[in-house]
Amino acid sequence: MPALEPVSAQPRDVLRALRRTLDGAGPALALGSPSDLDPTVEAPPGTAAVVTTSGSTGVPKSVVLSRSALIASATATAERIGEGRWLLALAPSYVAGLQVLVRGLLAGHEPAVLSGSFSPAAFAAVTASLHSSIGGERVPVYTSLVPTQVSDLLDAAETDAAVAASLRAFEAILVGGQALPAALRERAEDAGARIVRTYGSTETSGGCVYDGIPLPGVSARIVAGEVQLSGPTLADGYLGEPQRTAEVFVVDDGRRWYRTGDAGELHEGTLRVTGRIDNVIVSGGVNVSLDRVESAVRELPGLGAAVVVPVGDDRWGEASVVVVARNALAAVGVDEDAALAAVRATIAERIGKPARPTRVVAIDRMPLLTSGKPDRAAVRRALAI
Repeated sequence: MPALEPVSAQPRDVLRALRRTLDGAGPALALGSPSDLDPTVEAPPGTAAVVTTSGSTGVPKSVVLSRSALIASATATAERIGEGRWLLALAPSYVAGLQVLVRGLLAGHEPAVLSGSFSPAAFAAVTASLHSSIGGERVPVYTSLVPTQVSDLLDAAETDAAVAASLRAFEAILVGGQALPAALRERAEDAGARIVRTYGSTETSGGCVYDGIPLPGVSARIVAGEVQLSGPTLADGYLGEPQRTAEVFVVDDGRRWYRTGDAGELHEGTLRVTGRIDNVIVSGGVNVSLDRVESAVRELPGLGAAVVVPVGDDRWGEASVVVVARNALAAVGVDEDAALAAVRATIAERIGKPARPTRVVAIDRMPLLTSGKPDRAAVRRALAI
């Protein structure tokens, strides 16, 4: 079985190592948080990468991705949205960024790389350099972002024509990693951005459902309210954890399915994810989905990137708190008290009084994982809850 080669998070290092691995000439890559890996455990044959992450909940996992799974994902994406040159604006050591590189390499176009910290100005500058043609035909360009990056670009585009132009330059902008608020998508589309909402995880080689429709070869089903996914993009499992692998990747009638842990619905072939099955509190005897609360909260001014976390409550047993970056509230001229009043009124009307958060807490900076998702475990630690 192949050994693992730890690779730095530098995009050029990952790109160089990935090129060798996809060609079959290099070892499997250890990405994400390789220090959490057990050095005595080897990857199974055919492994391209092992992506280790603690995720938003702080529970480490090392996901084994084969060459065939990564290639199947990239091929299905090209079939759905087309192929061309890709711009990397995400961390390449996690699956969304890794797949940007895979798609570009398989299409035969060197991926462009946004080096250093993300900023709208840097994004616009790199985008302006992407234009190329083959035989007189323009090569389409693509990128993948998380919602916070889209929000930053839209804010900057209001006063910066170059940033506004960059949003319109892409054939498609894949947006995943966390739920995309409807208001944010509308803003992006009004600005001329062609947004494709993606759903998936490291265990599915990245996004495998685009705008609610599974990619070619991918199937979705709902079992006891849980979204389950199947197809050639599935990971082999968790490195050195056969029991965990068997619990999460189940076999039904000879077919492997990945249990996502997400709640959802299927209607005429279109998947709608409604939240995490396990992100439910019982407040005053009523089950409350915090994902549903968070989705509604994020539609309010200044709260587009807020997170909702559970807390203990002497009266109700459990309750929730809305956490937001202080500058986001300042930008719309509201304080915590005003935001809480708006939140409680909205949640009472749309979900019910038992679901109303008890507080809005403004913090200096929202902690983020390298993947760009909010670090919920860090938020809870910061609030000592």
